[in-house]
Amino acid sequence: MKLYLFNPDSDLALANNEANYIAPASARRMAQDMALLPIWYAAPDSAVLAPSAYNADFLRRMRELFGLRVQLATEPELPDYAEASIVPWGWNPSIRKYLLKRGVNEDKLPSPRLLADYRSLSSRIQAVEMTRRMTGRYPGYTCGEHTLVNNIEDCERIVNTMHACLLKVPWSGSGKGLNWCLHGFTKPVSNWCERILREQGCLTAEPICNKVEDFALEFYSDGCGGVRFAGCSMFSTNEHGAYTGNLLASDGQIEEIIARYLPLEKLERIREALRTELASVYGYTYTGYLGVDMMICRQDKENKYLVHPCVEINMRMNMGVVARLFYDRFAAPGSKGRFTVEYVPDNGALRARHEQDMRNYPLIVENGRLLSGYLPLIPVTGKNCYRAYVRL
Repeated sequence: MKLYLFNPDSDLALANNEANYIAPASARRMAQDMALLPIWYAAPDSAVLAPSAYNADFLRRMRELFGLRVQLATEPELPDYAEASIVPWGWNPSIRKYLLKRGVNEDKLPSPRLLADYRSLSSRIQAVEMTRRMTGRYPGYTCGEHTLVNNIEDCERIVNTMHACLLKVPWSGSGKGLNWCLHGFTKPVSNWCERILREQGCLTAEPICNKVEDFALEFYSDGCGGVRFAGCSMFSTNEHGAYTGNLLASDGQIEEIIARYLPLEKLERIREALRTELASVYGYTYTGYLGVDMMICRQDKENKYLVHPCVEINMRMNMGVVARLFYDRFAAPGSKGRFTVEYVPDNGALRARHEQDMRNYPLIVENGRLLSGYLPLIPVTGKNCYRAYVRL
């Protein structure tokens, strides 16, 4: 049996790299509110770790609607899953210690040495070399560059040379650890760079692209050297670069959008080259999903569109895969909609939006497929600050 758990602070925990890491309050809130999210991507006859009080009724209802074959596992029941295959959102020393302390057998968990490899492979530094290889192989229709920076003098030189650029820390949460440098190497930028260099040893710098679309190619590594393509993802971010949601559509529908800017045979070449490169880097070390974030960028001087082939590599489960699997398993074929993760600090306002959506978009499900309407993917209670939902 597989046991799934949602630990969205995994990237932050990797940055900290301590077994005694304590997630910030916002990450703990998200983990608690959205603990049941894995029911939508879990394998049949598996379990999801979540509190039972308010999740059991919701799960029962979703089983009735969609035929889910997933059961609830609570923290006191973890010793019953000592021999289960554990599938977290992402691995790190903190989640290993948590599971080990609560009765999961050590041989079911990655070793400290393997976790050290995972940390290295999860760094944004991996995108530096991958982008160089992809743009070198397909210079006619790709763009993008990442510069690895190890000292404050190079930070100042690169920022002033690029004029406007984006600095990124090696390890951080999704949409976090970004510094948009729009006014040169100011004192706040200098202070930020010094802190990141002190804490993480390096950072990356890249020019700000004229982005038209965000999308991703999703892959799955089997840990035995094989990496397979797992689908397309088209997503949206806010003005700070933080994830807000995904287009719910088939791979074919997403490819039609990309084809407005890039012939699909060129995308297929990039996809196969990425798959081969990922297999050589991750294939024998890591088992799980890999998401390669990409962009369609407009080149104003040449009046054409290019693909940034590797903005980031997410070596963990990600919302794009959740959206992909939800659509393929539970959405009516040919339909389109949105998958959204929303944070509202006031619970009353969150519940009001939830209730309004239920009234405005009545749920219609037939034969285990969502035809139209609003579907919360997690229970909305009197404590939530987060909700995840789809709307077709």
